[in-house]
Amino acid sequence: MTETVVFETHNDIAVIRIDNPPVNALSQSVRQGLLDSVSQLDENDKLTAAVLICSGRTFIAGADISEFGKEPLQPHLPDVLRAIGQCKKPIVAAMHGTVLGGGFETALACDYRVSFPNTKVGLPEVKLGLIPGAFGTQLLPRLAGVKTALDMVTSGRQVLVDSELGQTLVDEVILGSGYDELLEGALNFAQRIAGQTNQRRWLADVVLEKEPDHEAVFAAYKQKMAKKKRGLIAAQHCVQSVENAVVLPFEQGAAEERRLFMECRESSQSQAMRHAFFAERKCAKVDGLDTSASALPVKQVGVIGAGTMGVGIAMCFAQAGMPVTLLEVDQDRVNAGLEKIQSNYERSVARGRITEEQSAAYYGRVRGTCNYDDLADVDLVIEAAFESMEVKNQIFSTLDKVCKPDTIFATNTSYLDIDAIATVTNRQDKVLGMHFFSPAHIMKLLEIVRAEQVSDQTLVTAIDVARKIGKVAVTVGVCYGFVGNRMYARYGAEAQNLLLEGATPELVDAAIREWGMAMGPFEVIDLTGLDIGYKARKHQPNLPDDPTYFALSTVFVEAGRLGQKSGSGFYSYGSGSKQPDQEAINLIRDTATKLGVKQIESDAREIQNRLIGALVDEGRAILKEGIAQQASDIDVIWLNGYGFPRHRGGPMWYGDEAG
Repeated sequence: MTETVVFETHNDIAVIRIDNPPVNALSQSVRQGLLDSVSQLDENDKLTAAVLICSGRTFIAGADISEFGKEPLQPHLPDVLRAIGQCKKPIVAAMHGTVLGGGFETALACDYRVSFPNTKVGLPEVKLGLIPGAFGTQLLPRLAGVKTALDMVTSGRQVLVDSELGQTLVDEVILGSGYDELLEGALNFAQRIAGQTNQRRWLADVVLEKEPDHEAVFAAYKQKMAKKKRGLIAAQHCVQSVENAVVLPFEQGAAEERRLFMECRESSQSQAMRHAFFAERKCAKVDGLDTSASALPVKQVGVIGAGTMGVGIAMCFAQAGMPVTLLEVDQDRVNAGLEKIQSNYERSVARGRITEEQSAAYYGRVRGTCNYDDLADVDLVIEAAFESMEVKNQIFSTLDKVCKPDTIFATNTSYLDIDAIATVTNRQDKVLGMHFFSPAHIMKLLEIVRAEQVSDQTLVTAIDVARKIGKVAVTVGVCYGFVGNRMYARYGAEAQNLLLEGATPELVDAAIREWGMAMGPFEVIDLTGLDIGYKARKHQPNLPDDPTYFALSTVFVEAGRLGQKSGSGFYSYGSGSKQPDQEAINLIRDTATKLGVKQIESDAREIQNRLIGALVDEGRAILKEGIAQQASDIDVIWLNGYGFPRHRGGPMWYGDEAG
């Protein structure tokens, strides 16, 4: 057939084998090979059925990403899948590994599907600002029902075959794990169905009937997408295309699916989301890093500090299977941290995210202590203590005395000078920053801060650890606030300038939420606490010589308005929910008067442009200084750590696109 598709025969059953490592992507060569194989199957009267199978670690895992953004090459996938569906002989898809996007659509186009139980299937196109474009929204509802199709297509989630839902997506589960076992099971299945006179034909032949609650179901999903995936065109198009499977004949529904797919593909949103996809892969390559350096083994981890961050960090490692020693200054704080971990896991069990057994296993990997000597044998220590240089120097000096010589020391500091912290140790080559984002066990971003004296081996180890605990790691340089928080400080300062000039917290927050940010700047600062930044600025030697710089935060903190923790900040929380607060407005206006700030009117567009413009401007300064190695790294940080809307691509991408 082609270099990536092989056509073989086993008695009267054909075997169409794809071999396109590493993930058997649907490249032009694979598509052509499949088309040629189906033609050969149709023309050979001695063959009664076929098995479609893949070599390597997975069945077709999706499109060929090297073709993204380029003019599609013929044959196009819908044409290939139509040929599969209309073949005169039944074709059995033998699935294993991760069967996603066009790979799952290929399986849906076959007459039957068999699989190992640990196989995962899904249609994740919405995560790239797309909808399935090769009959996925038309075939899946016909196989699994409308509600299942809506859930899978709009969420992009993967479904395990060995689950109640997953078993409805295959005709037979084959026990085993190797290629030979999968092939044998698929051949046996193909042999059984080949002789049946009432063979099931292509799913396209199934006619879907409207359910009594049809209108309500689709209206609810459209409303859900408007809230959950605010502003994302692809999410609404997914719902519409699945509905077309019900209200239109297959060919019309397929034509509409393709039209909606092309509309999404050409949109700025999909281009931005595809940029984000590649940026997250690109950030793994670090300039000037000797990749031949081998990572040190990290089997045991210590965490200093059992507050919110320390607890979250400990949970990351426990969930990755690593024993964690959590250290605090006294037993009461140790106990409080352990109780918080247990409570977090109990909530996850209640929500169905993990099982009781998993909860017990995770919690069992964490032990508390007040004794530094208990960290003597750990391979990595992450400090998440109070944001004070004096405190951190004391911690690192103590660690240097008790830990084994090859233990790596990482600080979770958000702002402080890691190069200065490293000097209190005798192992500056093993000191770096690992800046987690709260809640650390949920947020995917990890800023790895490359201290001046850190060795390549230490950096490689930190990157490897990040991968093992499921984080998106971006390596950055040392400066106040690094990349994310330095930019956020500029963003926050501009937001406070808007208040001084006459805007209200509600107006600013609403405008930036409308633009697509997950939360407004004043909702965020009230949630995290105004005192955090207030204290951090006390340690910043190079604050702008500007009396308006975070003047409001200073006034609010000194008035006891720390945010949600004190019941009031830029909003009040006395009733248990966020409310506009006239006292806050009065403080803002009084401060503006004292500082002589001219009052102006700002509409939503002006607010959005000023806030995002401040981010872009600071990002460009960071690039110029070499703190970030490339613009896309900054985008990855903001997409994964600060709720920047993915369909905007990140601040640097958006800045370039918007001019």
